[in-house]
Amino acid sequence: MNLKQLEYALAVADTGSFTRAAERCHVVQSALSHQVARLEAQLGVSLFERSSRRVRLTPAGEAFVLSARPAVEAAGRIADDVAAACGQVRGRLSIGEISSLTALDLVELLAQFHGRYPDVDVRWLTAKSEWLIADVCERRLDVGFIGLWQGEVVQGVQHRLLAREELVALLPPGHRLAGRPQLTLADLAGEVLVDFPEGTGARRQTDEAFQAAGLVRRVQFEIGHIRLVEKFVQRGMAVGLVPERSAQGIPGVAVARLADAPVRHLYAVWSNSPTPAARAFLGLLEQHLMPG
Repeated sequence: MNLKQLEYALAVADTGSFTRAAERCHVVQSALSHQVARLEAQLGVSLFERSSRRVRLTPAGEAFVLSARPAVEAAGRIADDVAAACGQVRGRLSIGEISSLTALDLVELLAQFHGRYPDVDVRWLTAKSEWLIADVCERRLDVGFIGLWQGEVVQGVQHRLLAREELVALLPPGHRLAGRPQLTLADLAGEVLVDFPEGTGARRQTDEAFQAAGLVRRVQFEIGHIRLVEKFVQRGMAVGLVPERSAQGIPGVAVARLADAPVRHLYAVWSNSPTPAARAFLGLLEQHLMPG
């Protein structure tokens, strides 16, 4: 087997499609399919279950991915590691953040990083915490900035606590509760609420906070980005719960603290064996977080 065959098979595993894998690898599908078939013949197993609708990993395919991904990554890092040993940081840096990151200005930090290390190709995406952790574990992402709720444990990755913050209530200015400096979850239970989709980490923890208080709440609007919370509240359509620092400076809303507010912790997470570019970025992050 060769490195190109491993890369092709991993692309199929990641995309669930030979067509999309060929597009990602910039080869014609017939060539990719041929190389994957040769790899399967060499291994003596089928890596994929093929049908007209989808492609899925077999148990042997799942074992293959666990072994092949770090091997391909290690091969791809050889040149970058050698360059780093000579004082040159290059390669690729993939960063992911939640939409409600408040602990630092990540764009400014990346701008500083790019100024110091212009040979590094920086990629950035926004996603949910659970997706970012999975991507870091699977080495699809170098560094993730996530939010977890009090009591949740970061597992499978290296991490650094960035901040601890409470949620506050975001209300339309004319709302009957808008003039009160402090509320409770019970005050909000009967209101129309806007929140993240059911099942996501952000939504799960607020659901659990209401359940722990013996309350039933009504989420009428499910959104994918925290800025949409502002819009629904500004238009008087719902009440939202957002991190305290996210609420600062939002026009056209009233903010009230919660006596029994859910608390979240913000973390930076990265793999156990970061690339030279990731190590350089983490060093810059540590400098940024130093007091004074």
